[in-house]
Amino acid sequence: MAAVRALGLAKRYQIHQQASYRTLRDSLAQAWRRPFRAATAEAESETLWALDGVSFEVGHGEVVGIIGRNGAGKSTLLKILSRITTPTKGEAELRGRVGALLEVGTGFHPELTGRENVHLSGAILGMKKVEIARKFDAIVAFAGVERFLDTQVKHYSSGMFTRLGFSVAAHLEPEILIVDEVLAVGDASFQRKCLGKMSEIGKEGRTVLFVSHNMTAVTRLCPRTVLLDAGKVLADGPSHEVVAAYLRSDLGTTAARAWPEVASSPGNAVVRLRSVCVRTRQGDVTAALDIRQPVAIEVDFDVLTGGQVLVPNLHFFNEEGVCLFISSEVDSPWHRRPRPAGLYRATAWLPGNLLAEGTVVVGVAVSTMDPVTVHFFERDAVAFQVIDSLEGGSARGEYAGPFPGVVRPLLKWESGERVPAQGQLAESRS
Repeated sequence: MAAVRALGLAKRYQIHQQASYRTLRDSLAQAWRRPFRAATAEAESETLWALDGVSFEVGHGEVVGIIGRNGAGKSTLLKILSRITTPTKGEAELRGRVGALLEVGTGFHPELTGRENVHLSGAILGMKKVEIARKFDAIVAFAGVERFLDTQVKHYSSGMFTRLGFSVAAHLEPEILIVDEVLAVGDASFQRKCLGKMSEIGKEGRTVLFVSHNMTAVTRLCPRTVLLDAGKVLADGPSHEVVAAYLRSDLGTTAARAWPEVASSPGNAVVRLRSVCVRTRQGDVTAALDIRQPVAIEVDFDVLTGGQVLVPNLHFFNEEGVCLFISSEVDSPWHRRPRPAGLYRATAWLPGNLLAEGTVVVGVAVSTMDPVTVHFFERDAVAFQVIDSLEGGSARGEYAGPFPGVVRPLLKWESGERVPAQGQLAESRS
């Protein structure tokens, strides 16, 4: 029997248009016309379906990610599942105690202290005093708010709110844990702790629903992901497939771009960019890449004015905007040779087990080196997702937790029993 079941969930909101400022003359004219416009009064409001027929099931012990662009209906769905709001149509069934963290300070009373709010949250979840007391020290230690435990939470920063709120939701043993993107409020180390804790919860057989824009966190934490768009379920399946569909579509970053009109493409009178794509070894355009597999960045550019030495170069960034590395074409037949006018293709191959998991954004440029001239630089030309599937064969090895670093090369290790030097060997015999 499913832990969470959504059956045709729909949620409608009325958006009322804000009346603009009117003069006294406008108001009198409006009052005179009102009786004749009664039939069109409803035209001043608009209907928005935040959810429209959403159905899915989540089994006990499943960890499921929910992704989609802003306004896709993710937060509305979680509010319905958490019983914060009711659906306009459809039903939501949950079997088990629910812990939810949907926004900073969810369920906290601002006038109570941190200590009092921990006990209040536990009572709301239906826990006994002895259960709360047993978990209390772990909750406080995880949140790191020991100094402010007897301070009213209205004086907490948003980060403190988040840490304590998540710690309470995660430690008070809910059978179903629902977490929204609120983790973005915390710092990087706390986000890693949260992801580790949610992974533990899933391994303990409890159910987790996790909304995030962090595709790395989703693919690492959630074997299954649901993609929402415009209030509907667009995809539901293995995370690496759903994330790839998200990135391939117009909803996220794209793995292939083209500029069919030369006049409007990036560049100048010397050279123009025509297309960029990310390809696998099999020649397929891909937006999601197994960390162990090589990948090619393929660049087509049009040389309009011949006679110059042109150097294509690629700039790789992670999702935080950190430059991973830059690569220039230095080993082609056109190295230090002027190119005649024409259409060219440059392809750079990245080996497997080089990049860290996460989103990689590729900037594309063509330059002249003497003198240094950048003819064009398309900063966010294409992007793709690197996925470490935990199947082995990567630098992660058997470790399943957070793995920092902007790159993740698989290094060659040599190991064996250390042989003592001759002098040491003689000493050991004497």
